Amino acid sequence: MSDETRTMSATTDARDAGLVVGEDGLARPLWASKDLMLREYYDGEWGLPVRDERGLFERLSLEAFQSGLSWATILRKRPAFRLAFADFAPDAVAAFDDGDVERLLGDAGIVRNRAKILATIGNARATVALRDEGGLAELIWSFQPETTPRPRTLDEIPSRSPESVAAAKALRSKGFSFVGPTTVFALMEAVGIVNTHLLGSHRRGTSGVWSAG
Repeated sequence: MSDETRTMSATTDARDAGLVVGEDGLARPLWASKDLMLREYYDGEWGLPVRDERGLFERLSLEAFQSGLSWATILRKRPAFRLAFADFAPDAVAAFDDGDVERLLGDAGIVRNRAKILATIGNARATVALRDEGGLAELIWSFQPETTPRPRTLDEIPSRSPESVAAAKALRSKGFSFVGPTTVFALMEAVGIVNTHLLGSHRRGTSGVWSAG
């Protein structure tokens, strides 16, 4: 088999799995190949471990805002979100008052949804309160499963897991909202707690948390 034939075969296999081989020869899922912003996010951020309180609070907040919208929409608005929500510093957001809520509702740079804004402020207060019990990072990472999915195609990627159901329940018991099992599973994917990179993706096994297998 010639090198050209091997390349064509590999490209066909990747396409069948829902992957796109870029001009750099690296395979990525279709959603991460649509534009440069999503590609850079996939290559340099998505699925890498986040273990600090501020980072996890930001990711949890953005996943909640993403509900019903595309992730690309949220990612494009992330700089505005960071500016509007004091860089997602939990203490600062926890101190937001009614005036801040009105300010946020008038900010065209973010998603102006009152319920989600109030949930973010409430979740900041819950994050601060959780420090007495070990903190947000300890709680969320305590739900890391013993094994992770091994999806070969996009259809094999789950949208929730027993661990995300349990984590959502635990978060709600601590005063968090907009933390359903699907939202929490998306958070777990984004911060490396589970690995749902397709087996053929160049990012599979690069997080330092899970192997490529």
